[in-house]
Amino acid sequence: MNEEIIDMHTHLGNILYPGGGGLIEKTGQKKAIRFDIITISEKMLHFDLGDKKMEKILFGKYITIAERARNLTATRENMRRSMDENGIVASAVMPVPPNVRFSDLFRAAGKDKGILPFTGIDFSQSSDAIDSQLAADVNAGARGLKLHPVIQKEKLTSAKTFSAMESFMRYNLPVLCHSGTSSYYPKSEHFMEEPSYGEIFYIRNLARAFPGVCFIVGHSGLYEVEDAINMLHPYQNIYMEISFQNPWTIRRLIRTFGPDRILYGTDWPWGDRRTAVKCVQLACGKDRQLARRILYENAAELLCINL
Repeated sequence: MNEEIIDMHTHLGNILYPGGGGLIEKTGQKKAIRFDIITISEKMLHFDLGDKKMEKILFGKYITIAERARNLTATRENMRRSMDENGIVASAVMPVPPNVRFSDLFRAAGKDKGILPFTGIDFSQSSDAIDSQLAADVNAGARGLKLHPVIQKEKLTSAKTFSAMESFMRYNLPVLCHSGTSSYYPKSEHFMEEPSYGEIFYIRNLARAFPGVCFIVGHSGLYEVEDAINMLHPYQNIYMEISFQNPWTIRRLIRTFGPDRILYGTDWPWGDRRTAVKCVQLACGKDRQLARRILYENAAELLCINL
């Protein structure tokens, strides 16, 4: 792989539990299970059964097991190794407060210049405290804002989210939102998540309310990619991040949204970088300039990185 690549969607730390930032500096961390069901999907370039909603119903339990095993490999050491192996020059790294905060990522970025930290919102704080925290994080170098409505259990259209967006929009930075009704916890801990908050109409309504903000749709809707294509294509302030989507779907996203609004992302370590690069290359065929736009240039423009 000789291309320069920016991974627009990655994680460090254990994003599922409080104190997750403590994982970042651990060394020698390996995945507890060698082969998981996401690996099978990656071998098939995410073509799978051709019906993502059905896959979630049939294999949801095993997908959750795989996700949790990968989550515990999100160390700085592993991220640097993966970046070097796959030609990644920069990784936009997402917090999920209160489990992993901007301050955790800021410390990691101080040790690796390839780490571009986003900030997040601790919804247990007052609106005034959230505004102050966002201002401090942006002044410290936050490159954007991450919202994860499923794990944070906060609707993208709640009064508190809208209040925070009113404050954050002044910084003219992108906002990456998880999309898709995914689940991350075993049955005994389902109270810790709200999968329905990942439904696509929430991000549509948020993007419609803030037309001056650039929104990045994480996973392009994931299992609900058809809903994402149908609902989101009219909005020019929306970018689609392609993690877990197959080459055929990526090609549809390019045709629907245009080549300038498609972003390479992997959700690393939850997703595999090499697989995502291959999916983009197959979607772009022989058009190397198109591939470069998706793998590097679109993200560089959003993040104000010199091309």
